[in-house]
Amino acid sequence: MTYCIYHIPNKKIGVTRDLKYRVEQQQGYHEDEYEVLEMSDDIEYVSKRELELQKEHGYKVDMKPYKDLYKPNNNNNMNINVTEQTTTFPCPINKLKGQLSDNIGMRWKSDHGEFDISEYSIDWIMNNIQTSMYNTNRCYVYNKAFARFYDNHKTCDSPGDNMEKECCAEACPTEFDLIRSWADERGLYEKGDPKTQYIKLMEEAGEVGRAILKQDQDEIVDGIGDMVVVLTNLSELIGIPIEECIERAYSVISKRTGRMVNGTFKKDE
Repeated sequence: MTYCIYHIPNKKIGVTRDLKYRVEQQQGYHEDEYEVLEMSDDIEYVSKRELELQKEHGYKVDMKPYKDLYKPNNNNNMNINVTEQTTTFPCPINKLKGQLSDNIGMRWKSDHGEFDISEYSIDWIMNNIQTSMYNTNRCYVYNKAFARFYDNHKTCDSPGDNMEKECCAEACPTEFDLIRSWADERGLYEKGDPKTQYIKLMEEAGEVGRAILKQDQDEIVDGIGDMVVVLTNLSELIGIPIEECIERAYSVISKRTGRMVNGTFKKDE
């Protein structure tokens, strides 16, 4: 069996046995958007080499080598579905915690990192889970937000300090996560509409404009916060998390050059 170490420039380095399926079909990249760095039949070698190349290219290094990611878990009765954006669980939310508890130790990999089921990640999943709009017997979490849980947990985790672990797990949800939970509890994603959110955004922008003219600092702050809430919900309703929208925008503006003209940044043509 041949393993390929592939590279998507400025994105990631990974390993796969099927480039067409994994990189093109699952992740949506064209053939000219990635390159094959190395190929080998030795899983031990590619597992070690993948981590070395990730480090050399400045990418986040996987927590576990490729060879350890797909070992079967005899306790795994969950047929999860992993896409680039989400991990979907095959049960309704009211049965999920029990299913997760029965599968502690299960691990899987997404484009945003490696995940597992533990007493700490279960809390995060249950705080951020959403019902599928297509099937109420399925529920999902966003992989990018889930990956941030691990980033935060790794930063503040101290082995043997259970109290700190518990505090860390509770602190991991971001403001965007909290906004989505608030909106979901109120049925906004089930009954909401992108067009109405756009209208709401224009209303909030008008409020900010009036506050600026009045030089009312408190109203300006409130208005900007309200716009962020509306933008978060608008992004959710079109199926793209606001974090991804921000990431895409920054990847563009970070490369722009230009100058300030009459108080406005003018980009170079």
